[in-house]
Amino acid sequence: MKILSAKQVHEADNFTIQKYGITSDMLMERAADQVFNWIHSRLQGNPIKIHVFCGIGNNGGDGLAVARMLKEHDYNVVVYVVNYSEKRSKDFLINLDRLKERKLWPEFIDENLHLTPIGKDDVVIDAIFGIGLNRDPEPWVVKVLSHINASGAFVLSVDIPSGLFIEQAPSSEENVIKADVVLSFQTPKLSFFLPETASYLNHWELLDIGLDPEFIYNAPTEYQYIGKPEVAALYRPRLKFSHKGTYGHALIVGGSYGKIGAVQLAAKATLTVGAGLVSTYVPACGYIPLQTALPEVMVITDEQNKQISAVEVPEKVNVICLGMGLGLHDDTKIALTNFLKKNKLPLVLDADALNLLSANRQLLELVPEGSVFTPHPKEFERLVGTWSSDFEKLEKAKKFSAQTKSVLVLKGAHTICFYNGVGYINSTGNPGMATGGSGDVLAGMVAGLIAQGYDVLAASVMATYLHGLSADIAVTTIGYEALTASKIIEGIGAAFVELFKREQPQQQGQQQQERVEQ
Repeated sequence: MKILSAKQVHEADNFTIQKYGITSDMLMERAADQVFNWIHSRLQGNPIKIHVFCGIGNNGGDGLAVARMLKEHDYNVVVYVVNYSEKRSKDFLINLDRLKERKLWPEFIDENLHLTPIGKDDVVIDAIFGIGLNRDPEPWVVKVLSHINASGAFVLSVDIPSGLFIEQAPSSEENVIKADVVLSFQTPKLSFFLPETASYLNHWELLDIGLDPEFIYNAPTEYQYIGKPEVAALYRPRLKFSHKGTYGHALIVGGSYGKIGAVQLAAKATLTVGAGLVSTYVPACGYIPLQTALPEVMVITDEQNKQISAVEVPEKVNVICLGMGLGLHDDTKIALTNFLKKNKLPLVLDADALNLLSANRQLLELVPEGSVFTPHPKEFERLVGTWSSDFEKLEKAKKFSAQTKSVLVLKGAHTICFYNGVGYINSTGNPGMATGGSGDVLAGMVAGLIAQGYDVLAASVMATYLHGLSADIAVTTIGYEALTASKIIEGIGAAFVELFKREQPQQQGQQQQERVEQ
């Protein structure tokens, strides 16, 4: 699913209006109708008091239209217009007149700030600012936002929480509405997925307002949101007359004294995601643990007992996954340098391989094009330096991917895979994955898919999705706290099955309701 910029959303609106011969207020009516239906299906005429806060632009027009529809269905509605400018959009004025025709007169709020109390059992509909906001609200408007936030009421924001920018971080948390639910039109917003901006909303849902699919399909976007349909389309079915050689040979290089378990996790994940053959290269101390724990895996050992001092690559290897548990010993640094000088195979670089590259930046030039980097935020910081905001971090990620001609898998609550100037935002995963070894599993999964013939981007996107989906399935029975990296590996098979499971409409509706209640 494409994530459109603010400019592209406006262009999509105009394209739809022109193509279908409709007016802008008709498109606004569609949006308001969708919001009303969402609310009405849940409240079912409940006499709860609803406070609708509107701006004087098109987002405010949406709010006025919703208020009118609520009034027509006998809801207890109070409407406020936050009068922050003398300019009013045409569609705002149209819907203001329609509202007055229903004998519902809004209260106008200005810098004098006569604010009506909001009960904690009330509902607030926030339609003050939309995606066009490009500067901080006036101080008196910030007091209105703070009044809503302090009320304790359930807050529903229309399209985006008021005060939240679509493509930059707010200067202060006081400038933004904290929404329980955001009903976003057609496509999600980039700010929904970043730590410093996603905290302003607990949950978001998309409402289809009929923007032209041709425009969205052809729009070049910098970010895409990856869900089940996108990943299912990447899947390569297994052939009846295939054999283990058909599905490739992956080599896992890593481990040091006390950290052989990291290689074990990566190797097992590589096997479980479907690689035909998996070999490991570890220091001698890892031989017995790996042969005992993973009888399916071939083990090659270094001459050193506690750390790797050289890397031997067996014949007919398709991909090498390098770094987990590797350590930073001088012998290992020399081994990595010598290996990179002669290696031509695609690499999946994780953990200490990344740390060694950060400390010896000239080695980055030796990494083959089409490799995959899988850093967590601190490892990424060591590679590229610090950033002032999450949006700057994204720009640094795109630049690093372009400079290295690689896939960058930037791990986090919404892991993002960067390649060729596009970021692919993952939709699966949960806080239980904040556990040791989870990243080793992901690196192994990426390598396992590359071994089978998936291109590096498809392998990275698919592995990230399945990794999170496995964890999502697991926590339904064991909870966040008990989730371990081994449990994620155990769930990979169930994640593949879930990928092609069709939900009945009733199940979909029930799950949607459960998400809202959460």
